[in-house]
Amino acid sequence: MTYDETIAYLYDSAPLFQNVGKTAYKEGLANTFALDEHFAHPHRQFRTIHVAGTNGKGSTCHTLAAILQEAGYRVGLYTSPHLVDFRERIRVNGEKISQEYVVDFVAQNKAFFEPLYPSFFELVTAMAFKYFADQRVDVAVVEVGLGGRLDCTNIIQPELSVITNISFDHVQFLGDTLAKIAAEKAGIIKTGVPVVIGEFLPETRPIFEAKAKEVGAQICFAEEVHEVLNHHFNADIGMIYETKSYGELIGELCGDCQIKNTETILTAVNLLTQTGKFLISPNDMKRGFAHVCELTGLMGRWQTLHDSPKTVCDTGHNLGGFQYIVRQLAAQPCRQLRIVIGMVNDKDIGGVLSLLPAEAVYYFTQASVKRALPAAEVQRLAAEHGLHGQSFPTVAAAYQAARREASADDFIYVGGSNFVVADLLKIED
Repeated sequence: MTYDETIAYLYDSAPLFQNVGKTAYKEGLANTFALDEHFAHPHRQFRTIHVAGTNGKGSTCHTLAAILQEAGYRVGLYTSPHLVDFRERIRVNGEKISQEYVVDFVAQNKAFFEPLYPSFFELVTAMAFKYFADQRVDVAVVEVGLGGRLDCTNIIQPELSVITNISFDHVQFLGDTLAKIAAEKAGIIKTGVPVVIGEFLPETRPIFEAKAKEVGAQICFAEEVHEVLNHHFNADIGMIYETKSYGELIGELCGDCQIKNTETILTAVNLLTQTGKFLISPNDMKRGFAHVCELTGLMGRWQTLHDSPKTVCDTGHNLGGFQYIVRQLAAQPCRQLRIVIGMVNDKDIGGVLSLLPAEAVYYFTQASVKRALPAAEVQRLAAEHGLHGQSFPTVAAAYQAARREASADDFIYVGGSNFVVADLLKIED
């Protein structure tokens, strides 16, 4: 099979969550253990850092990987979903897995995994761990796919666990209260492995503390460490942080949510260095924070696409993420705010729409995935919240309309879903 045929085979043979949603989800780790044994437990051949949470996982993973790369380590990075290219999910020192490796992995092993009927994520996780072992990485930063306790990445025994935050998302799998969701994500806390909690709430802190106590894990709450002493945004430079342990850091990632992520990352690095297993200097921190996208290939985090009119996209897609996004939008100096938005059908759509500004001009759309809510339905629901605009059948059509109607001093925001941003970046590529 060619590379394109192999990718099509993966999508067709192992249901892809981003396309079909709940039917792609497989509870339990039986397939994961079978695949792991088949490949001779590759995850045991390198150190790992495990990152869970509702929001901020991707930014946290990429920034940690960038810092470790600058410290001289050979770093694997496993994240999801991808935006433009499947190979974004699996990287070593920022370089995507090769097409040849993907083709060979499937061709050589499909006779084994086909009888298992694995999910797409189970199969790709096995591929990632095998690739990192073959590439002889020193450490891999591994993002949880969904939840934590039953996620197929949870077979690793990491040097550090990180849980960024808890808010409502994937409630059909993880539970309909913050405490239930926290319990699922706390499943990555392991015996003797220190854990960083980025943000906590009265409902979630006791869950994390109880789990850490149960397994004898050191627990550290980033919000109580206060590594970030001060911060401000400079449009020409980025987010500038004054920190307790690392002096001034310039963050390439500039969304408001990155302030909380930075607290989490700094606390995580503190714990990593305290173990004595990692040597990370202040200069490694500075270079990692300042060059995350270049070092790791990160896209879609308050990413500026154009300066005139100012055009930004962001992959925030749930209520927790939009609480930061709407503050960022309100802070933009512009003549007219224009919002291109689409969502998928398993999110708290009403909750997100209730946060958005009524004074913006809206371009309602839908991403090219089966889970996308039809643009006309997004438009109808938005009208119930006093948000008005036109609907467009594709992200390209909506985006082009916004660009066409905008003046140089307007501000265009594109988001609502990873998949809206993915469709946009394919246009901009």
